[in-house]
Amino acid sequence: MTQEIVPISSRQLGRAGFDKLPQAIVAAGEQAAWRFIEFFIANIRNKNTRAAYAQAVTQFFKWCEARRITELEKIRPVVISGYIEELQNTRSAPTVKQHLASLRMLFDWLVLGQVVPTNPASSVRGPKYVVKRGKTPVLKADEARRLLDSIKTDTIVGLRDRALIALMCYTFDSVSAVVHMKVEDYFTQNGKRFWIRLHEKGGKRHEVPAHHNAEAYLDQYLDAAGIRAEKKSPLFRSVDRSRKLTENPLSRTDVLLMIKRRALAAGLPSSISCHTFRATGITAYLEAGGTIENAQAIAAHESPRTTKLYDRTGDEITLDEVEKITIRKKFPSGASFSNIFTPGWSINANRQVTRPLLSPSFAC
Repeated sequence: MTQEIVPISSRQLGRAGFDKLPQAIVAAGEQAAWRFIEFFIANIRNKNTRAAYAQAVTQFFKWCEARRITELEKIRPVVISGYIEELQNTRSAPTVKQHLASLRMLFDWLVLGQVVPTNPASSVRGPKYVVKRGKTPVLKADEARRLLDSIKTDTIVGLRDRALIALMCYTFDSVSAVVHMKVEDYFTQNGKRFWIRLHEKGGKRHEVPAHHNAEAYLDQYLDAAGIRAEKKSPLFRSVDRSRKLTENPLSRTDVLLMIKRRALAAGLPSSISCHTFRATGITAYLEAGGTIENAQAIAAHESPRTTKLYDRTGDEITLDEVEKITIRKKFPSGASFSNIFTPGWSINANRQVTRPLLSPSFAC
């Protein structure tokens, strides 16, 4: 069966994240093709997850086609195991685990749709990967302050950028949640303190009080933009060629490029990313005496283990702690003690050299 026989439009393929169907899916027939597309369009609601899984599945089927495996019946556990082992040579363990997870979920979906009898990926084991400390670059509190203060606020773009970066720092939130905010998501409760409403992945709605700095920056941005009354419109908007706000929201890529540009202008490493400000905020909060449980609540993490990945309070190891490492020298065999050591040193029965607590000149 050819690609043209399966009646799936290019628009539907695009929504699923594909240019064309894999040969093995086309060969399995129309029912298999629709079930395959529905896995991405109907089953996965998060756009980022959908795009990542589509990329992983596309790579797997291209790998199969290069080895003339073009039928679903020929995809057995040994095939997927070979793909995973080969993938480990070029990709990190988290990426390999994500690829394997996408295949497991896809074939589970095909099994439920009676396209294949069993899931060939269910028995394949992925690489072990245990994370206790995240890799996200973190700014110190004074560096974060320097970044915010370096942004010129004589334009609407500067006001917008400062408010956005501050919001990520003070809410411990992701860039996706921030760029999807509406004007109405910055609100007052009982006409008093301002709150921030964030829409997390998985449909979770999370509300957190606005830090006074974030509140000040947001107020200045909204007053200059004149969009307070447009409750249903995007909070953080892109600009046109004349540097005026449009009605379109900023994308995550726009924010990343902005952060790189602002970091370089402030003399900070260009390696920082959108996620840096979540880790920076959590670390600054914990250094100020906050608890991991409250940090978890502010960040809306399901587990404190996730929050702990962003904690960098233990990164600074003092010289005093390092100096506690004691490795004594043994006295060389056949050598004279007086030829090697200065007065005041001694040697014990185990031929280990010990240093006096006081210099000989100060001994009583």
